[in-house]
Amino acid sequence: MDDSDSIRATGDAGVPPTGAPTIAEVIARRLSRRALLGGMAAAVGAAAMGRGGAALALGPASTTFAEIAHGLDERDHLPEGYRSQVLLRWGDRVAPDAPAFAVDRQSAAAQERQFGYNCDYVAFLPLPAAGGSSDHGLLFVNHEYTIAGLMFPGIGPGREAALAASAVQSAIEIAAHGGSVVEVRRGPDGWRTTAGRYNRRITGTTPTLVSGPAAGHPRMRTSADPTGRHVLGTLSNCAGGVTPWGTVLTCEENINGCFAAPRSAGGDAAMLRRYTIAERAWYAWPRHFDRFDVAREPHEPNRFGWVVEIDPYDPASVPVKRTALGRFKHECASCVVDGDGRVVVYQGDDQRFEYVYKFVTRDAWDPADAARNRDLLDHGTLHVARFHDDGRLEWLPLVHGQGPLTAANGLADQGEVAMFARRAADLVGATPMDRPEDVEPNPVTGRVYVMLTGNANRKASQRDAANPRADNRHGHVLEIVPPTRDGRPDHGAAEARWEIFLLAGRPGVDAGARYHPATSSEGWLSRPDNCAFDREGRIWMATDDAGATAGVADGLYVADTTGPGRALARLFYQAPIGAEVTGPCFTPDGTTLFLSVQHPGQWEGSSFEAPATRWPDFAPDMPPRPSVIAITRDGGGPIGS
Repeated sequence: MDDSDSIRATGDAGVPPTGAPTIAEVIARRLSRRALLGGMAAAVGAAAMGRGGAALALGPASTTFAEIAHGLDERDHLPEGYRSQVLLRWGDRVAPDAPAFAVDRQSAAAQERQFGYNCDYVAFLPLPAAGGSSDHGLLFVNHEYTIAGLMFPGIGPGREAALAASAVQSAIEIAAHGGSVVEVRRGPDGWRTTAGRYNRRITGTTPTLVSGPAAGHPRMRTSADPTGRHVLGTLSNCAGGVTPWGTVLTCEENINGCFAAPRSAGGDAAMLRRYTIAERAWYAWPRHFDRFDVAREPHEPNRFGWVVEIDPYDPASVPVKRTALGRFKHECASCVVDGDGRVVVYQGDDQRFEYVYKFVTRDAWDPADAARNRDLLDHGTLHVARFHDDGRLEWLPLVHGQGPLTAANGLADQGEVAMFARRAADLVGATPMDRPEDVEPNPVTGRVYVMLTGNANRKASQRDAANPRADNRHGHVLEIVPPTRDGRPDHGAAEARWEIFLLAGRPGVDAGARYHPATSSEGWLSRPDNCAFDREGRIWMATDDAGATAGVADGLYVADTTGPGRALARLFYQAPIGAEVTGPCFTPDGTTLFLSVQHPGQWEGSSFEAPATRWPDFAPDMPPRPSVIAITRDGGGPIGS
């Protein structure tokens, strides 16, 4: 979700929290001394940018579909030879006993059993759990945030209007956050959902446990939970990850919008500001529910902003907030097993001038011992990245008592280091980034890709010949190259190398845009957000809010990561107006691509009564509905190839 540079602004200050050089400054120094990687160019030749023959447009890319054109309209678009199926829409039944969706008769009780709002991260988990096929599995889907003006009649457009939502409407919104587990099958006519025993909703009121160093901490205790170990629900769920043992990590991101902290409120004012919790919330919730009013419950915000582990194969399991992974605006929690068996979890903090993190477990994963793996994420070391201008990346441990992480600097113990990870990262001198979103390891090459959505607050003083943009509205993608050990990537190492994969924007129009020289006039992108990799190791990049920054719909682009087509982005999918593309996820055989189409119709002036689109139903009495779609190829076969 774009939380800083568009009509969905949060009001965060967006300034570097420390004196450390920003990633813009590091890139500028580095690129001024050496050329970008082979295969990238500052400007694209007229022939390559033209709409000539298909072979010319394709260039050296390994994908074979006919690239679609940029646009901005009320429908979504795919290349010829591909089809999409709307699989899950806001309000569809999840629990077997859920009522049918009635937009004019909504209730929190119904929403707790129906598909939530603004679907984001998607994970496909095969059934059976071990050795399952690509035709039968579970979809785990996050629900990130709600838009009262598009959900309910009479509210009107914009965030100010949303503050007038009633207590009943606010309860529906809270129930529409969290996640959904839905059983799905592929048959002769495509994919369908199943009212299976696994189906469940996790909402903003689902009982949730707290584990790790912050569990039971005095600053986690509230009047409703004096133990500091039991939280009501999970909120603002953005991207996520799947563990090697088959659980899902759902990530709490923009939790600052859930709370109101009047100037007279209790709690730690400096930490509230550091997490951009302001006097006014995005929602009406603090007016109706005490726990969202910091004046009444000063510690409640500390209980959100975590990674939450959920077992989708056990509908009776209780979600657990794994506090050892740190508290910030989590975009993702992407897992990889290191050569020594330890699990490394890559994470991004999605706000301007925030940081890239990784967590390394203390113990190795044991595929034969489920009990041993159950609490693996409670023990290990959280690290934050410092990018050096010579291409070196240093992973700085965030361990209480080491260096500046002491009580004298406002961090009394490891629980507070985890709870206030941003403060800890400030103290050790991490590199402020341009909104780190997805941080994903490529399962084929072992390299790690950091999606940096953008930063409109980059100052003109940071501009130079190598990176001339006065503000980074279009974002860029970094590539981290771990060292090798015994012939395998060593993700747990204390250092790595980094490179620029691409700099987004329109070549020849937006200063500093850089891609492969054969990129077509449709292959440039703005504001990379989520990403995924197919079986060939190609990167599929989703965008967020390109309409506001570039005048085109958000979409899904694919590029090779190695070979002659490296960084040659090609446009594969275009969303309807106002929608963000999120959560790309492939079946193991690569023949189905699941996508979330989030907040269709969220456009300036859009409301329940007059939305910019009524996708996907296009019914006059139905508002736009965030949905998960399944994309397949006519006649079958891997997507893109």
